[in-house]
Amino acid sequence: MAMPPQRDHRISLAEAAVMTRRHREARGTPDAAEGTRGAMLLRAPVQALLAQKGCEALRIYYARDDKDIPTLVVVAVDEEGNDLVGGEVLEWAFPCPPYCGGPNDLNG
Repeated sequence: MAMPPQRDHRISLAEAAVMTRRHREARGTPDAAEGTRGAMLLRAPVQALLAQKGCEALRIYYARDDKDIPTLVVVAVDEEGNDLVGGEVLEWAFPCPPYCGGPNDLNG
């Protein structure tokens, strides 16, 4: 699979706030029903993942942990768009809540 074209992934805080609020207000979705708002990963493991030879991007998979709580699995992606499954794979994210930080437009 070829990599998609280059894209600037940045959005404004206002756009991000609308998107996260939409998720929190969604009805009938498992994540919204369970109150999961996001996940936090520490810098060092993310940097190790990005530093892998051949890493050109990250892919984030929606997943569930052994308690059936929504989480994320993060893997590096090579220049061909393939997961680098032979290297670092991240999870064990800190869920929000309770690890949401102070109230802001994203975690309302």
